[in-house]
Amino acid sequence: MVEPLLIEIGVEELPAVPLLKELPEIEKKWATILEKNGLLCEFEFYYTPRRLVVWHREFKTSQEDSVEEFFGAPVEMAIKEGLPTPAALGFAKKCGVPFEELSRGTKGGKEVLYYAKNLQGKPSAQLLHGMIEQWIKSLNFGKSMRWGSNTESFIRPIRWLNVMLGEKCVEATLFGVASHSSTYVHRISHFYAKPIESIHHYFEVLKQGSVSLFPQERRDMILKAFATLEENHGITIEVDEDLLAEVVAITEHPTPLLGNFDDHFLELPPEVIITSMKEHQRYFPVFKEGKLTNAFVVVSNALSENFSHVIEGNERVLRPRLSDALFFYRNDLKKGLSTAGLEKVVFMNGLGTVAEKIQREKIVAQKLLAQSKAYGLFTDDETIKGDLERAMGLAKADLMSEMVYEFTELQGIMGYYYALALGENDRVAQAIKEQYHFTGEPISSPLSAIVNMAMKLDTLIGMFSIGEIPTGSRDPFALRRAVNGIMSIALKHAIPLNFSTFIPSVKGLYGTDRDYLSTLETFITERLAGVYPEVNPSIIQAVVNRESPFLDVLALDSKIQKVDEMAKSDDAKASFSLIKRLANILKEEYVDGDPDAERFNDHERALYAKFSLIIEQFGDNLETLFDIKTALDAFFVNVMVNDENVDIRANRKKLLNTIYQKFALYADFKQITL
Repeated sequence: MVEPLLIEIGVEELPAVPLLKELPEIEKKWATILEKNGLLCEFEFYYTPRRLVVWHREFKTSQEDSVEEFFGAPVEMAIKEGLPTPAALGFAKKCGVPFEELSRGTKGGKEVLYYAKNLQGKPSAQLLHGMIEQWIKSLNFGKSMRWGSNTESFIRPIRWLNVMLGEKCVEATLFGVASHSSTYVHRISHFYAKPIESIHHYFEVLKQGSVSLFPQERRDMILKAFATLEENHGITIEVDEDLLAEVVAITEHPTPLLGNFDDHFLELPPEVIITSMKEHQRYFPVFKEGKLTNAFVVVSNALSENFSHVIEGNERVLRPRLSDALFFYRNDLKKGLSTAGLEKVVFMNGLGTVAEKIQREKIVAQKLLAQSKAYGLFTDDETIKGDLERAMGLAKADLMSEMVYEFTELQGIMGYYYALALGENDRVAQAIKEQYHFTGEPISSPLSAIVNMAMKLDTLIGMFSIGEIPTGSRDPFALRRAVNGIMSIALKHAIPLNFSTFIPSVKGLYGTDRDYLSTLETFITERLAGVYPEVNPSIIQAVVNRESPFLDVLALDSKIQKVDEMAKSDDAKASFSLIKRLANILKEEYVDGDPDAERFNDHERALYAKFSLIIEQFGDNLETLFDIKTALDAFFVNVMVNDENVDIRANRKKLLNTIYQKFALYADFKQITL
């Protein structure tokens, strides 16, 4: 038999960010508890800032009856001379029955003591109290608190509990709060508890009390109101998905409202205004004709026929925030960009100060530039050299600004605006702005790419030099992201970088005898799957392992792309299997050297002629190398490689090895699994 089940846990206002972080686990944890209790079934989970709700349309009113089986010791060991041994008596005691009630069963091919106990399923109403308590205590919101006389803690005080199975209230207690068939609606609508006559009535009471229980419904309400505001005022509202999720989590009856601020604040960089509004007030920025305008959208949780006072209040709160920001901005411009003071700021124990980090980054950047010029990437030597020196010298200067002290997430961005305002050229300013960008974020030029890579390389090598190596999920300095960023940027802008030679060339900057090169190389190769998410991982590993350590980024990329392209061809499986067969034959007995053509029979001669023609016309091109397939197939059909004659066998393997070595320039094909 099934009945609907409603569980509502009423709380004081939940903080949005901890709730959203735990949100993916909340349903999983309830499902796990259901499964452990034999009551797993479909359910829905909803939340508002004042409630966590589980809703089962159909919930079993009782566990199903079951049989619990017990297997004991082998009979030959459990019974001696017709009498039960201590092991047998102990097993009977465990089963809760006299020895005589035990039967025999089979386990692992042996006859053993056996007992089956029929278990009658318990009513769900008896289990729900413990299940709910276990579920709530399993939730991890980070910080928690105690209130009243409670010795246990939760993210916020629990104020009411409503558990209904069918039309009956289920007895349950949570943090000293007993279950009652009642709920609370929007505070402005009605302050006291509202009685609930049935589960269907529960949803009606919330609706009438101006509570939109369903997060998706609240989200849709907000976006629909945004569209109306945009149409009525000729504006565009920037929808930040993270901010929208927060607003959905902190409202029960959302109403978007359009407010304004004094237009003289537009003197500030747009990022400052937007950050101030989002971080401090959860406001959405407004654009007109592609530019930030002096307006904002706040999503109110109030109930009112006239929201003018709500708008005025939010405008009044925003004004001093922007006034402070404008004061910081003007002060920073007066002082200019300077790294003075960074020599007193410790970057990391063992790696010195931020000022020392800047000096290391300059050297790393200069080496990257020298390699790039050797590849013909830069032609205007003096200009790029001066721009790089200027960009590296000013990159961290905004860390000493008042604005970045207030808004740390604006580092780099503020350096960009200050650099432009103080007369630096656009290339230098952009490089300062983009130094912290990661994969997927824009890097406008090779100059910016070198500045960005130099910063990440210094952090990566430096952390490994002092033993700060990521373990498990722990990666406080985002070194995994740094590797992905370095490689992605190098590939996009064709910056030559061979980790295996570059890292030793700058090792002296870090003043340690620690041997971390091989560990760092392994760490880098393990990140390649993140750089090539669409590529078969076995292809990546096969390319890397062919010449390990082989960490020349551009060369590595070329080979991965070519092997991957061939792996996606129509006859890839047959072609790759043939090359793997070739590799496996040579693995058994590797024979180096050139084959003696005078010893060839007609089939060997045909294979060698085809191979020579491919190399003569196309060189080591992988795609054309696979044209050897037909000739190689014919060779294997007609030729016994492992001939009894030692000299013939060796000559044939030399022939096969000559062919395979061209494929091996790209990858170890034995490792590729299609």
